[in-house]
Amino acid sequence: MTAAQTEQDHGDSQTATQTTPEEGYRRGLGSRQIQMIAIGGALGTGLFYGSSQGIAAIGPSLIACYAVGGIIVFFIMRALGEMLTYRPTSGSFADHAREFLGPFAGFTTGWSYWALWTAVCMAEVTAAGAYINYWWPAIPTWTTAAVALVVLFVTNLVSVKLFGELEFWFSAIKVIAILALIVIGVGVLTFGFSTAGDSASISHLWQDGGFAPHGAWQSMIAMQGVIFAYGGIELIGITAGEAENPRESIRKAINSVPVRIGIFYLGALIVLLSVFSWTQYTPGVSPFVQVFAKVGIPGAAGIMNFVILSAALSSCNSGMYSTGRMLRGLAVNGEAPASLKKLSGRRLPLPALALSALVMGTGVVVNAVAPHKAFIYITSIATCAGLWTWIVILAAHLRYRSRVRAGLLPASDFRMPGAPVTNWVAMAALLFIIGLMASDADTRLGLYVWAVWSAILGIGYLLIKHTRSKTNQAA
Repeated sequence: MTAAQTEQDHGDSQTATQTTPEEGYRRGLGSRQIQMIAIGGALGTGLFYGSSQGIAAIGPSLIACYAVGGIIVFFIMRALGEMLTYRPTSGSFADHAREFLGPFAGFTTGWSYWALWTAVCMAEVTAAGAYINYWWPAIPTWTTAAVALVVLFVTNLVSVKLFGELEFWFSAIKVIAILALIVIGVGVLTFGFSTAGDSASISHLWQDGGFAPHGAWQSMIAMQGVIFAYGGIELIGITAGEAENPRESIRKAINSVPVRIGIFYLGALIVLLSVFSWTQYTPGVSPFVQVFAKVGIPGAAGIMNFVILSAALSSCNSGMYSTGRMLRGLAVNGEAPASLKKLSGRRLPLPALALSALVMGTGVVVNAVAPHKAFIYITSIATCAGLWTWIVILAAHLRYRSRVRAGLLPASDFRMPGAPVTNWVAMAALLFIIGLMASDADTRLGLYVWAVWSAILGIGYLLIKHTRSKTNQAA
């Protein structure tokens, strides 16, 4: 293919993207909604609930882990953003992997990301059932989980604008909770009100055993949990096919990543670990609940249960959205059953959404029968699929840049800073985290599950190629 042909193809692709005939979606997501989707993708139960485990494991050094993880995530998002301004598509990184790394990379990334969000939704919808049972304990968890799944499924069938609006308010609840914690915590530290003010001090960050009380190596091992907490931030890439102005809105959302991480993760953790010593937090209990209760906020446990429920429903809502678009994208490329590429009258991927919801519903049943084992396998798939997706984004961006340098593709005006050095640094960090997973008996299972999943995908891809070959020969 000549450079002129490549430029013409790219021009055709951009025109198609702007008028959306090849995807067929309605551009119903505004900048306000995409900003909140970007925030919601980075804020979940990992911060509100799971951070208590991280605090107990490595103390104040958890702040440094989130800062390092935030830098890695920022470079990943800038790499994705540069490719999306070149070609915004609802297939996002799966389409970019297919274009720059080959059809097998696109196939593997698309199916793995579908599996990632399907798995996350299985866990989150079950968790949502448990949070709802806080108020209605007599109702079985599987029942409330199933109702939550059906409600979110129906919401995703109405319109993409309704999905965006629901996600906006889910994210707003999380943002308000974090800002409330920061304001209250700063008040306690500054004015010393409530019983928490008697011992609150920023010196807790380096006293009580030091900044890394269990050593630097233990802190590095915790990085895998930190990276998992950031999972989902790349979701904004999938909104490109339905954003009203994808190049502008996605650029703004990605550029705000450092501010979001600085305020919502680092700011919250600094306040949490200053109001109380890290030794005072109880693993398995939300640190937000512990702080709110100590400063005398009425109904602190109920308030945070509502916030964490919102985080779980937000995650499942996003998962429902992304799995439907990713599965339809696979079908459009002949890598999933052709029936899944159909759109409803509202221009929504109805068959793909329905199949994804059905698989998620199966997960609710599995969680009800064997919750502990199911959770291990689910999070294992999600963690490895997330790492794979991020590595593919960085690798595809390297190939995109090489084609730009060769004059085969137009350069984006939203360039990733420091590339290609920052690509390699971020990929090395992600590979190091995979090595940490292999060194730990509890997380090594995830790599075994991923190896089985990869083998299944390899066999599936070969079968698809064989079927295509026979079809072409018959034609």
